[in-house]
Amino acid sequence: MSGNDDVCVLLPAFEEAETVGSVVGAFRDVGFENVLVVDGDSTDGTREAARAAGARVVVQSGTGKGQAVREAVHEHVQAPYVLMADADATYDPADADAMVEPLRAGEAEHVVGDRFADMRPGAMTRLNRVGNRLINGAFRLIHGDAYGDILSGYRAFTRESFRRLPLSADGFGIETELAVECVKQRVPVTVVPVTYRPRPDGSSTNLHPVRDGGVIFLELYRKAKTNNPLFYFGSVGAVSTALGAVMAGFVLYRWIRFDVGHEIVAVAGTGAIILGIQLLVFGVLADMILSLHREAEDRRTRAVARARTSNPTHGDRVPHDDAPAASVAGVDEHDGGTPGVADGAPDASVSEPPER
Repeated sequence: MSGNDDVCVLLPAFEEAETVGSVVGAFRDVGFENVLVVDGDSTDGTREAARAAGARVVVQSGTGKGQAVREAVHEHVQAPYVLMADADATYDPADADAMVEPLRAGEAEHVVGDRFADMRPGAMTRLNRVGNRLINGAFRLIHGDAYGDILSGYRAFTRESFRRLPLSADGFGIETELAVECVKQRVPVTVVPVTYRPRPDGSSTNLHPVRDGGVIFLELYRKAKTNNPLFYFGSVGAVSTALGAVMAGFVLYRWIRFDVGHEIVAVAGTGAIILGIQLLVFGVLADMILSLHREAEDRRTRAVARARTSNPTHGDRVPHDDAPAASVAGVDEHDGGTPGVADGAPDASVSEPPER
């Protein structure tokens, strides 16, 4: 038995026959023998190479990296901790222990490997580097947190925390969605520096920088609707208001300077200003509602924690609003009375107020 039996190394793969065998072998060499390869129905021998190296292999029922990760964690992973990496040999298995340690220590439920901490020459093109910086900056601006490298494919997380997240991205947007949902659901996150290496010669990437970058930006903005509605509605409202103001300025200038009216432009500018202000107001109201909802969730969490602390024996029995009064008061429904109290005897803990 290995000391890492509580960790499942998850490798989503598609047409990675050149590298998947060496990746599986490298993780097993550093003590992580439970390796699961989820293959996207490759035709180049990826599954055979992974099995030969000692991995457990399943073929995903759908397409895309995101779908592969969700299917693997929900249906095929039994270990409490999951270490996710790419099958292209760009991540160093020697960093695996550092990635998993915060989970075991209870310091975090999700760990992000920061590729920029030790990025080897040639590991990332200049275009990809700029795109990554822009996306990380947009994430920090929109969602108010910084995880260093939200597009990193080197992740570690508890299986239980992953299953709590409402994930839907099918492609490479899964990393972005994980980061956003961790912020939204307030999942404790730790960033760990990792090594990022160039792809070996003979292997090709499945990433399309422009297309996938656009999808990621759209995912960041779409997720702001429920995590930062002020930005989601306010950004469009600000653009609409500014555009209307420019149109109104043009109409006023032409009317004052040349005594020429532009009624159609004036109507369009007025409509843009009204729409923009309405969106701004709606964003403020939505943000207030979200803040109230989070405060209510915090109060509920604290109440549950206090209940479990004060009554550890029944800590998991949290009463609901529609629970019978007897169950809330701790009355045994079978004998009709409180355990340890004779029939007809007064219960001081219930009937009498505490002494001051």
